[in-house]
Amino acid sequence: MSKITILGSEFKSKLELQLAPAIKAGFPSPADDYRHDSLDFNRDLIKHPESTFYGKVAGDSMIDAGISDGDIAVIDRSAEAVNGDVVVAYVNEEFTIKYLDTTHQEEGYIELKPANDKYESIRIDALDEFEVWGVVVWTIKNWKK
Repeated sequence: MSKITILGSEFKSKLELQLAPAIKAGFPSPADDYRHDSLDFNRDLIKHPESTFYGKVAGDSMIDAGISDGDIAVIDRSAEAVNGDVVVAYVNEEFTIKYLDTTHQEEGYIELKPANDKYESIRIDALDEFEVWGVVVWTIKNWKK
């Protein structure tokens, strides 16, 4: 099961990095060496700084979605969660990261679905303490550990 530890949000400082050209998996273009755009994570990736947090993923229940143990999830609490979104949910006193499945809502329950066949879905009904805490809008992965 993947859990997530919620960390603070502090998006006041500017972090501007050079943006690499479009990265192709084929033959690179020599003209790409002359492109010099920049990427500011706060400006370009965070739509709602006052309601955006990041969390460190622990576990492997979302591995088939490309979300691994140790990844950082960027979570927007102001985004409206819809069916199929990757969400951070608060369920019975624990945070978890899963796909939101609302297809059974008329039957009185919803599910949180993992992206790993080793784990079963979590069924949420009226007796559970439950909140969609936020929607995962980005993940950051460390490829060199």
